[in-house]
This record gives sequence, structure tokens and C-alpha cells, in this order.
Amino acid sequence: MGNGLYLYGIFPAPGPTNLHLEGLDRQPVQTHAIDEFVFLYSEAQQERYLASRRNLLGHEKVLEQAMEKGYRTLLPLQFGLIIENWETVNQQLIVPQGQGLGELFNKLDGRREVGVKVFWDASAELEALLQEDQGLLAERDRLEGKSLSMDQVVQIGQAIEQAMANRKQSIIEVFQGTLNPLAIDVVENDAMTDAMIYNAAYLIPWDEETYFSQQVEALDQQFDERLRIRYNSFTAPFNFVQLN
Repeated sequence: MGNGLYLYGIFPAPGPTNLHLEGLDRQPVQTHAIDEFVFLYSEAQQERYLASRRNLLGHEKVLEQAMEKGYRTLLPLQFGLIIENWETVNQQLIVPQGQGLGELFNKLDGRREVGVKVFWDASAELEALLQEDQGLLAERDRLEGKSLSMDQVVQIGQAIEQAMANRKQSIIEVFQGTLNPLAIDVVENDAMTDAMIYNAAYLIPWDEETYFSQQVEALDQQFDERLRIRYNSFTAPFNFVQLN
């Protein structure tokens, strides 16, 4: 086995056949069944895989390609999981968590994960805020060019910061009010950049993705060019059933 076996995810039996996929280090992806669980794996060529962009995308690509071939019920495993032998998997995962795995399969049956990330231009939003809030604009203009005390600086800064936070929250609530009712489950993740104001994953029925994407498009049109929306319509369900 060399460096062991690298695991990607788990399917319910009978699992995929004839996938012909390429995994990390260009190794052929294979399947191995233990009871009613089928593992997707390849032979590890390294003792430990660094979480580089290339490796992370390679891990996700294997899972997504398997799903694209029709094997949609999939429990993704965390990146970098290498085992020495299948007996270890049986003892540490199947025996203690077999029932839980079956429940996760039921949760995913007929469902998919989609993701929405929302970005804004903070400078443009601040300018729009000041134009809409004449009181705040007048206060800023009144103090501009003057020698301010620390209390004055803090006061105007806090007022603007709170107004921007309220502005951001009002946008988020529109997305939540529109998309959350369409989902079976929702996970809100941390923003990944300063420009990102919302980052959410949705578990939805497979056959309702078209309607969901239409609602995302409608939100994009509603906010015109004010926001930039990144919609991921196809991904392994990492946010809902990832196993360690």
C-alpha cells in the first residue's frame, strides 16, 4: 500500500461502478465496500497532503465528478484523510458510527447543496449611505477640516460604522427572506474577504435547483449593479454532512 489509502467520500451500497476518475497525484480512483457503505479512494503517494489550492480542488473534483455521473447521495470526507488499512475504517468508523452514517444518507437522499456568496463595494456603499442619511453627511461635513478631539473622532466613526452594519444587515435579511424558505437546511459561514458580506450554503431538493437559481437571479436584478453574487449550483455537501 505504500503510504496508505486516501479517502474522498462514502456512498450507500452498491455505490459507483466504472467511474474512471483521476484522484490526487493522478492516481486512479477506486471503490471499496464495507457492509452497506462504499468508500471512494486512491492510493496515497504522500504521507501527508498539504492543504494547497491544487490539492483541495482535486479532492472536491473527484466528489463532484462522481456526483455528475449520477451517484448523488454522497458523504464527503474531510481533506487529507489517509488510512493504513480497511480494518481501521471498520473499527473506528463503521462499527461506532454506522447508524449515524445511515441517517446522513437518508438526510441527503434526493437533495443537493448550493452556495451563495454576496460581495459589495464598501466605499461605494459608504458614499451612498452618506447621500441617503443627510444628518450623518452634515455631521461629517461640519467636522471636516477641523481639529477634532478624540471623543469626536470616535463618535462620528461609531455612527458611520453602525449605519454601515445596519445597511449590510438589511441586505442579508433580503437574501435570507427570499432563499431560506426554499431550503431544507441552511448553513451561514464566515465571510472570506472584507468585500464579502454574506456566505451561505443551502440544502435543497435536486429537482428544485432551477427555481432556486431563478430566485438568485431575481435578487441580482433587484440590487442591480450594487452587489456581486457568486452562485455555486453544484458541489459535494460539505456543509451538511462532512465526516472527520
